[in-house]
Amino acid sequence: MRQVVLDTETTGLEPREGHRIIEIGCVELVDRKLTGNTYHQYLQPDRVIDAGAIEVHGITNEFLTDKPRFADVSEEFIDFIRGAELVIHNAPFDVGFINNELKLLEGNDWGQVSEYATVLDTLTMARKLHPGQKNNLDALCKRYGVDNSNRELHGALLDSEILADVYLMMTGGQTALLLGGESEANASGHRAEEIQRLDLNRPRLKVIYADYEETQAHEERMQAIEKACGEKPVWLR
Repeated sequence: MRQVVLDTETTGLEPREGHRIIEIGCVELVDRKLTGNTYHQYLQPDRVIDAGAIEVHGITNEFLTDKPRFADVSEEFIDFIRGAELVIHNAPFDVGFINNELKLLEGNDWGQVSEYATVLDTLTMARKLHPGQKNNLDALCKRYGVDNSNRELHGALLDSEILADVYLMMTGGQTALLLGGESEANASGHRAEEIQRLDLNRPRLKVIYADYEETQAHEERMQAIEKACGEKPVWLR
């Protein structure tokens, strides 16, 4: 399963008022693992950025003077997201801006995002999991223990990387597990062949079973995941 976690920064809040995208950031997930494959681009919007927007992301008109326009990068961007599930926080905002950029392209035959990829809105998911609570990205980072200490200003690529961690925590936590015999690096950075073999002379490990409260908490978590994803978690199949 290929997913692309995506975020944009813009000149303002409303494309109908002529606002444009000035930064796109994407990170790729395959089978719930970060691949290291990213897409990042600053864009020349051919208009002035609202002062309020600059306060949010810190991107200035002067910085974008020599950057390409969306038309210059549209093909490579579409190729990056094609066939993926886009994971976006408050998806209507970003998708609306991307659709507007596609509409403005010469020929006007690029269609919409839905013709290239499906979309998963993590804000909608978070509101279902945590009704009545703050569900912006900073609040979710705090709730799930995701480090966002480098996020002094909004940035499309940084926010995509943070959202990827939040999404993986929201939908199951641990993202990689090496089984015996695999040669890839394990979660601690050691390779499988470096792991010490089992000492057969050591005492048997004590098995601690989940108590009633822990079992109930597990069941509630499974139900929440099933409700958010629309299908049974693998642990219940």
